[in-house]
Amino acid sequence: MTEARGSAGGNGEAHARYTPGTPCWVSLMVHGVAATQEFYGSLFGWKFRPGPRRLGPYVRALLDGREVAGIGRLPPDRHLPIAWTPYFASDDVDQTAETVRLCGGTLGVGPLDAEEAGRLAICSDPSGAVFGVWQAAAHRGTGIAGVPGTPAWHELRTFESESVAKFYATVFGYEKEPVVSADYDYLTLHLDGRPVAGIHGVGNSLPRDRGPHWMTYFTVTDTDDAVDQVLHLGGQVLAPARDGSHGRVATVTDPEGARFALLGSPR
Repeated sequence: MTEARGSAGGNGEAHARYTPGTPCWVSLMVHGVAATQEFYGSLFGWKFRPGPRRLGPYVRALLDGREVAGIGRLPPDRHLPIAWTPYFASDDVDQTAETVRLCGGTLGVGPLDAEEAGRLAICSDPSGAVFGVWQAAAHRGTGIAGVPGTPAWHELRTFESESVAKFYATVFGYEKEPVVSADYDYLTLHLDGRPVAGIHGVGNSLPRDRGPHWMTYFTVTDTDDAVDQVLHLGGQVLAPARDGSHGRVATVTDPEGARFALLGSPR
């Protein structure tokens, strides 16, 4: 992974308007909204308030009074993996959705209005990884960044990076910067010269029950302490904490199985 540089000011405020193609929101659909609120509220210090009910019961998570993520209820008849889904900003979600379709992706939901908040579509890339597209109106997206409890980075785990990177570059206008390595398949997606997301080709290491998927990294003060809290709250550890080039990282799940990563300062 790499750092999401330029996503926040020194006081943690996110940009008032997200450049098209920038990750601007992250949302989780679960079976038990109340239990999920309790888990993430305890882990990240989030508070919650109701959001648009266009897709059913939905709450927005708040940190220091500013919106940071969304949690909704998965319809009982939808047997889908529980997963955090990043949303990428668009000035015209209908046009972006059409580009997704023309480039070999799939349109799963929408485009549709989320009341006065904005307009959205939920799509999947040609490898099957799910992502959202958000056209802001009253709700611009994540309102705080760069502090514990906020999304730090979004990374696509897929079979190999280059072919699916072409899809995202065409849809969102990214520039690609590969990591030059004989045994590490990774590239970074850039907008206006700054990194906004990564693509990690892991081949057959992908979990069979998930396939290609986006992974959200959340900033924490202390990765090891956060891992202990995840376990105490009923989650699981998929990859123990380790020091990396950008901090100490662990991969965990919440009690319903949603995968995410914790990113703290190195020890």
